[in-house]
Amino acid sequence: MSAGSASDAALEALFVPFATGELTLPGDGRLLMLRARDGFALREKRRPGWTLQQSFKPAADGLARSGFTVVPEIPEGRYGMVMVLPTRQREESRALFAQAMSHVDATGVVVASVANAEGAKTAEADLALLAGGVACLSKHKCRVFWTRPGATPVPALLDAWLALDAPLPTADGRFTTRRGLFAWDRVDTASALLASVLPASLKGRVADLGAGFGYLACEIVARCDAVTAVDLYEAEARALESARRNLADAVARCGRAIATSVRWQDVAEGIDAGYDVIVANPPFHQGRADDPSLGRAFIAAAARGLAGDGSFWMVANRHLAYEATLDACFASVRTVVERDGFKVVEAREPRR
Repeated sequence: MSAGSASDAALEALFVPFATGELTLPGDGRLLMLRARDGFALREKRRPGWTLQQSFKPAADGLARSGFTVVPEIPEGRYGMVMVLPTRQREESRALFAQAMSHVDATGVVVASVANAEGAKTAEADLALLAGGVACLSKHKCRVFWTRPGATPVPALLDAWLALDAPLPTADGRFTTRRGLFAWDRVDTASALLASVLPASLKGRVADLGAGFGYLACEIVARCDAVTAVDLYEAEARALESARRNLADAVARCGRAIATSVRWQDVAEGIDAGYDVIVANPPFHQGRADDPSLGRAFIAAAARGLAGDGSFWMVANRHLAYEATLDACFASVRTVVERDGFKVVEAREPRR
């Protein structure tokens, strides 16, 4: 997140109740932060023993660079305090609140912070509903709200909201997904367009960058008989279980021996080399704003990871100007199709 963004403000606001004396950090270090992000406020208040959870690899790497120990999944155990930085997806945030209440001890507190422009009042009302009320304050155009010590969650709500994070089917049961992932409740239009124009003659080693729950890779396995290996790269750890399951099912259905891997990795940090085919539907948002630098990083990674005679296939919003980066990274670039506001590009002959 960029400095001065609403999300940074939420992180700063999260620690205001401790500065005012309304809350006290656990003296024994038993603190869990869900969806933690790096920032000055966190580094300033850090204590030994804190457990930070972050499933998005770039954010987790940022925390690690600041010296924090980070885990992608929510660990077992109970904590004296659980902090939450909710997401924009309401059901995903409800699941986070339920997970927080499940991991706080008998006298502990759950505290959360949300920017006003990103649903603060709704999130506060949800935690209050689950925990039987909250205290709150406003700061930095955010709302910070917390449960009373030892609050007991409403049992039926707790169970229902925990279930919101469970795997679920999409696309008429063809795939398994999870709330909060990109296009979690459907096959993304852009990815479907890319899959529809990929040649059945693709062969060899394939990489899917920003794979999500694995739709593109599964379509390649189903349609391209000469593919021998498929590696999925995905920055969101919450997608990995679904991607592994979907890819395994696709391989089983095709009846061929295909080597597969699913990797929790930031594509911008690089991928393996020597791929015959690389496909990508790159993310293009950082927060609410378009950020073409994400797609440009995918293009550069693909150029480094592609074999000399390989091909890179990418779909993107038509208005995003990737052409200069494509021309800088590849000697041969062509637009395959433009439809429904998207464009599919094939690039060859990577420049080294």
